[in-house]
Amino acid sequence: MADTGEFRAKPPPGIDPIGASSEGASVYELIREDIIEGRLKANERLIVADLALQHGTSTNPVREALQLLRGEGFVVIAPNRGARVRPIDQDFVRDIYEIGVLIEPALTRWFVGMATHEDILELERIQALIEANDFSDPLRHSELDTAFHTVMYRRHYNRHVAELWWKHREVLRAVSRRFNFTLARRAAVMREHRELIGHVKAQDADKAAEVIARHVEGSGRHILEQMRALNAAHAAG
Repeated sequence: MADTGEFRAKPPPGIDPIGASSEGASVYELIREDIIEGRLKANERLIVADLALQHGTSTNPVREALQLLRGEGFVVIAPNRGARVRPIDQDFVRDIYEIGVLIEPALTRWFVGMATHEDILELERIQALIEANDFSDPLRHSELDTAFHTVMYRRHYNRHVAELWWKHREVLRAVSRRFNFTLARRAAVMREHRELIGHVKAQDADKAAEVIARHVEGSGRHILEQMRALNAAHAAG
């Protein structure tokens, strides 16, 4: 992985978040960004013909893109009612991170038993990049943080669980882009990553699983707190 400002995290092998034609993948990226940035609102109808006209393409790439976004949880498609933007509300975020709290400790326990010297060096290398960045570039932090966790899950034999983790993480990553990290959360991320590396080195699967559960729950709660604060500000305004 290159140490550059253009660092991009990649999904675990065998998990292709695109899986579409190049044109469909391009439209997917554009619509996804519009949803993340709020240009497409919650429950807004996604009309295939209108989106094709907007993006200068035919309807097939748009349909591909909407199916991909449905798989990631950004879009809901109902028979005879078409596609709509899924509301990324507090309940949805809570459900996603609670699933993470359940599955990531199991993934982590497996990793501790299988981790190689090279895996540990890679975790330490990425953590050094995270600390060098020190949250100054939020997007770079997000990419590096995702890469850190991907090291642990990329070889897991259960590809369905690994794919579920990736899709849910991508949703939470998208939501978290709207907010800044508090100082307390920044300190917790750094501390928990270091603890996790230490437990992997010591081959202590139980303690590693305990740290990852705390880490995932802390991340989810942080996003929920930021969402509540934003909603309260809007209500007051």
